[in-house]
Amino acid sequence: MNKYYITTPIYYPSANFHIGHCYCTIVADAIARYKRMKGFDVFFQTGTDEHGQKIQKKAEEVGKTPKQYVDEIVADAQDLWKTLNISYDNFIRTTDKKHIECVQKIFKKLYDQGDIYKGEYKGLYCTPCESFWTESQLVDGKCPDCGRDVYEVSEEAYFFKLSKYQDRLVKYYDEHPEFIEPISRKNEMLNNFIKPGLEDLCVSRTSFDWGIPVTFDENHVVYVWLDALTNYISSLGYLSDDDSLMKKYWPADIHIVGKEIVRFHTIIWPIILMALDLELPTKVFGHGWLIVNGGKISKSLGNYKDPREYIDSYGVDAVRYFALREVPFGSDGNFSEESLIARINGDLANILGNLVQRTISMGHKYFDGKIENRNIEDELSGNFIDEINKLDSLVSEKMEKLEINLALEEIFNLLRASNKYIDETTPWILAKNEDNRDKLETVLYNLLESIRVSALLLRPFLPDTSKAIISQLNTQSEELSYIGTNSYNLNNPEILFKRIDVK
Repeated sequence: MNKYYITTPIYYPSANFHIGHCYCTIVADAIARYKRMKGFDVFFQTGTDEHGQKIQKKAEEVGKTPKQYVDEIVADAQDLWKTLNISYDNFIRTTDKKHIECVQKIFKKLYDQGDIYKGEYKGLYCTPCESFWTESQLVDGKCPDCGRDVYEVSEEAYFFKLSKYQDRLVKYYDEHPEFIEPISRKNEMLNNFIKPGLEDLCVSRTSFDWGIPVTFDENHVVYVWLDALTNYISSLGYLSDDDSLMKKYWPADIHIVGKEIVRFHTIIWPIILMALDLELPTKVFGHGWLIVNGGKISKSLGNYKDPREYIDSYGVDAVRYFALREVPFGSDGNFSEESLIARINGDLANILGNLVQRTISMGHKYFDGKIENRNIEDELSGNFIDEINKLDSLVSEKMEKLEINLALEEIFNLLRASNKYIDETTPWILAKNEDNRDKLETVLYNLLESIRVSALLLRPFLPDTSKAIISQLNTQSEELSYIGTNSYNLNNPEILFKRIDVK
């Protein structure tokens, strides 16, 4: 069985998780579920990045220890992922004992081999982004990532020799064009960060203590990005007594990250792996941002909602569908309730829900829910069966390219074709003549097969909806193509998605 290791970034424990935070994880979950459906041995990891000066300051502001502060927020994040039906195999926290020990061993290993050295850091630091910047990298004197103020830092620190590996990294980019996607992210890394010259990276701090202590110099804690990035191998038991998961799943097949942290995952992380003499992940995909009504999501702008409010109002699969269908993966996308409602009414209620309900209703009305294939052949039905049989390969082709919105479009193309097939075969007219009974049953059988195949291929994207459709069909078949020899004993139809009146 082929393995597939997929990760999201480990998230900063924000007290206000919004729909933009959910986007990356929904996409990763759909990919992981699809790979499992295709027989892969999947290891899907997400988690939380819990160390750093920013966390320590926020905890102090609310009168809690950093660990107390993050424990509460992490519990909320895990509840949100459960609500979104995220099927992760591992949730890692950077406060986990296993992770801490691994980071300390990595730091010591890199120090012993001369890739980490002691010096003094003088420069500009953005606390919200936990990022160091040079004067030339600032935009209007502000952090280029978040636009907030930076301040000068001067303290004793350990440094990692990024510069030593610059040429090797560029060579790797050239030899592995698939490593960074979309290609625009690769060009950005080369032109904005690598070609101007990599500077050695500050990898420890002494001005705060909420972090992983450096074992041989406990005045220092490990800088948050060296700490955070290594979660992808610490969780697999790297440098531990049991590294069986490391041997099984590494290298990662794909790291899915937001475009704002592509720099860390395609420059710092691969160089760390090179220094450790480990293989690099096959791909880092930097997706765009999901914004609300054209603007950044924040409470101060008045456009923040807890994602659970959308889920409570519209259903988890509707929210998942919108995130996966509305935005081409890799591009920025806009989230609005108006657009969400339009997708629910247009795609989910009208195309999908209406097809399932009226087909199953006709099955009960004309045949008491018991449908067999009477093999009445005609050109119209033959073409329709061909479309059913092509769907699996079309979806597979799009998923291989991570064109998730287009994979869903292929499924809905078949659903549209199914509705058209109803209009063209006119079952209600066939039912008026007893001589057409076999043809009518064949038509309904063909529709049920179309719905069954579509529902199975929707499983990675809309797991609850897929399950509900399969339950109504009352079938155990997992075939992703037209069978022709099975029969149906249908359960009663139920509404999958109600149309939402827009006032």
